[in-house]
Formats: sequence, structure tokens, C-alpha cells
Amino acid sequence: MAAGTQTICFRLNPFLSPRPIALGGTNTLIFSPSVKQISRILRYPRKPSLAVCFVVEDEKLKAQLATSDEEDGQDRDREKEIVKQISDARVAEKLARKRSERFTYLVAAVMSSFGITSMSVLAVYYRFSWQMEGGGEVPYSEMFGTFALSVGAAVGMEFWARWAHKALWHASLWHMHESHHKPREGPFELNDVFAIINAVPAIALLSYGFFHKGLIPGLCFGAGLGITVFGMAYMFVHDGLVHKRFPVGPIANVPYLRRVAAAHQLHHSDKFNGVPYGLFLGPKELEKVGGLEELEKEIDRRIKFFKGS
Repeated sequence: MAAGTQTICFRLNPFLSPRPIALGGTNTLIFSPSVKQISRILRYPRKPSLAVCFVVEDEKLKAQLATSDEEDGQDRDREKEIVKQISDARVAEKLARKRSERFTYLVAAVMSSFGITSMSVLAVYYRFSWQMEGGGEVPYSEMFGTFALSVGAAVGMEFWARWAHKALWHASLWHMHESHHKPREGPFELNDVFAIINAVPAIALLSYGFFHKGLIPGLCFGAGLGITVFGMAYMFVHDGLVHKRFPVGPIANVPYLRRVAAAHQLHHSDKFNGVPYGLFLGPKELEKVGGLEELEKEIDRRIKFFKGS
């Protein structure tokens, strides 16, 4: 029985008047017949009796319950505050880790871009200056071939990347490319191996074309240069602009690049069965499958996001 309450019971007998007698305890009073032997002498059958109980709660118990409720409320508030502090700490830790990852990838991107650009410029300069030594004729055909293959290889890499993305990366090489479609842990992912794989033929072509004279070496040099240019552009647009692995500055405001970024974002949403698989011609792929409306919605969403950030 709870403290601070009193229970009073009345047992009603149809033959005799009730008389209260105390049977153990100060808080319980039981009213029973005055002469119990009469019923036994007269051998009246025992009649069922009715007991009516009243539970009275005093003011002290109410005050204790109110105090307990207040303490429970304070405990809940403290628990909520502790949970909020833990959540804020985790968010801050996650943001710090993301900033560190972005900075690490930015350093890698800048160093690789600066290094590749510098080597490419120096290679082009020394190659043609070396060909011009001795006062010979200007190798116009070789120079034109180098320039043409540079542009052709850069454009051709878009179609190669589209085919490889669909036929290889989303098929037999999915175990590597899957890391690009999952939340990234750390500044790098397994999918980055493809960038290294594409760099191997570019370096080989550039090396052969740099150390040899003639039209064929000139074409090889141009092809390697075009692959290199495409790789750098792909890194800044795909990794920087689309997936925000590092800041890209004003190129985020270029209208066509914004469309390219929005189209590639739809590739990750799987709304059109993976289309587009290409990058720079991604909007054209979406147009063929009727995805222009979704593309415009994604562009508007990205514009609002950049304005709000």
C-alpha cells in the first residue's frame, strides 16, 4: 500500500448493526458484527457480505509526486542537452574531416595539374625548338598533325569514357567503380585507379613523340597531349564541380558546365537507367531519352544550393 494513503472498509451484515474494531495497523478500520457467536448458535447460514473501500490520498503524497515529476522533467532536459552536445560534437568532427579530405585532394589536384601542365608546355616548346635546330624547314605537317591529334584525342576521350563507363565500369569493373557510387571515406576512392590507368597511354605517347622526329611521332605526341588535356578537364569538372572534392572557383558559374554537372548528378540518381554515361556531352544524352525536364529541375536545385551556401 502506498505511503500517505488510508483505506477504510465497511462490511455490511443484514442482521446486525456494524461495530468497528481495529485489527492490526492504525490506518485500517474494519466494521464487523458485535456478537459473532449468535450466528453460530442460531446456525444461520452465512450470508454474503459487501465490503466498500475508500482510498484517501493526502496532500503530502501529491506534493511528493509533483516534486518527482519536476525532477523527472529536469532529468529529461539534462539528457536532451547531453544528446545535443554529443550530436554537435559529431557534426563538427564530420565537418572537420570533410574539410581535411577536400584540402588533401585539392593539394593533389593542384600539384598534378601544375606538374602536368608545366611538363606539357615544356615538352611542346622543346620538341618544336629541337625540330627547328639547324635552320631547316618548318615541319608544318608535323605541327598540324600534333595540333589536330591534340583536339581529336581530347574529343575522342569523351566517347571512349562514355563507352567504358557503360560497358566496363558498370559491368565487369563494377567492383572498382562501385566506390564512386557510395559515400566516400577519406580523400580518395578505389575508382581513382581509372585515372591512373588512363594516364599510362598518355605518358607513353608523349614520351615517344618527344624523343623522335617525324609525322608519326608528332601524331603520337598530339594524341598524348589531348588525353592529358581531357584528363585535367575531367578532374576539375567531375571531381571538383560535380562531386565537390575540392573548390573550383568561377567555373561553377559557367552555364554549360553547370548543365554538365547537373546531367552527371542525374546519372548518380539512376532516374534514366544510368544515362548519361558521358560527361561533357551528358546533356545531349539526356535529351535523347527525354530527360530535359529533369535536367532543368536539377540545374535550378544546384543554383539555389550555391546561392544558399
